Amino acid sequence: KPGKLWLVDSTGLKREVRGVPETIFAGQGGLGDVILHPDFSENKIIYLSLVESKDKGKTRGAIVVRGKLELSENPELTEIEEVWTQIPKMKSSGHFSQKMAFGPPGSRHDGYLFITSGDRQEKTTAQRWDMALGKIIRLHQNGAIPKDNPFQDKGELAKSFWTLGHRNSLGIAFDQKGNLWASEMGPRHGDEFNLIEEGKNYGWPVVSNGNNYDGTEIPDHSTRPEFAAPKAFWIPTIAPSGLFIYSGKLFTRWKGNAFLGGLRSRAIILLEIHGNKVMEAERFNWGKRIRDVEEGPDGAIWVLEDDSKGRLIKITKQN
Repeated sequence: KPGKLWLVDSTGLKREVRGVPETIFAGQGGLGDVILHPDFSENKIIYLSLVESKDKGKTRGAIVVRGKLELSENPELTEIEEVWTQIPKMKSSGHFSQKMAFGPPGSRHDGYLFITSGDRQEKTTAQRWDMALGKIIRLHQNGAIPKDNPFQDKGELAKSFWTLGHRNSLGIAFDQKGNLWASEMGPRHGDEFNLIEEGKNYGWPVVSNGNNYDGTEIPDHSTRPEFAAPKAFWIPTIAPSGLFIYSGKLFTRWKGNAFLGGLRSRAIILLEIHGNKVMEAERFNWGKRIRDVEEGPDGAIWVLEDDSKGRLIKITKQN
């Protein structure tokens, strides 16, 4: 989060990657996510999301950059170029979201880049066409806007939008069928797990299954069927963070199911997905805030704790 990128090898040796762009570290903002280019094994390109300011910290916004990762004794990021910027920049230091995922091979989204863009703690932004806030963005790998994105008649900025009406999505992942899912922080309770479908409006801040922090009520999703409702939601809050959908061979009984990190809940949440229906199947109490969960190439599960002494843990078998 403060702007350091680490390369960790199989022995646990941790080396800092040089060349990472300057990162504004404030509130919930900083270095947000890192993913590999679909052809990383050949081109060594990675994507980073981070927070920048162009006016000495008065306003801030997320950006996505890509660069070539030089894998050596002293790893370095080179040939950096900007792919996307969050418009507009805001004074707030929260709700950047800035999580990324590439469409899976063989799907209609093969090679497309999806980015979550939070509402920046300004509610009305999620419904505005002139702000790339409270949206999920879909781009080509170089940042160009696909011509088949759904909102082609809502202004130039809206051409990059895939969906709208989001609050703060800290998890985004594809399943093996090419469906896109996202976890979303609710206001006071009402966290969501959404099936992300082209052109849909997910309702924030008009509807939510939670309430405002001052106690005032927000109409539930059921009152406004024109908005896409979550496939699962939580009262009380779990504060969902990272997300992946298991596809490996180590834990075959979990294949096709989703794993969510929990910050407030200090747990890992297992969700069973059956078509469009989702249910919480199990909750693994962890005792520490979970910042991210991920599946490794060998099917192992990786857990990243959220703490100054937070651990990176690899899970390779069940007790």
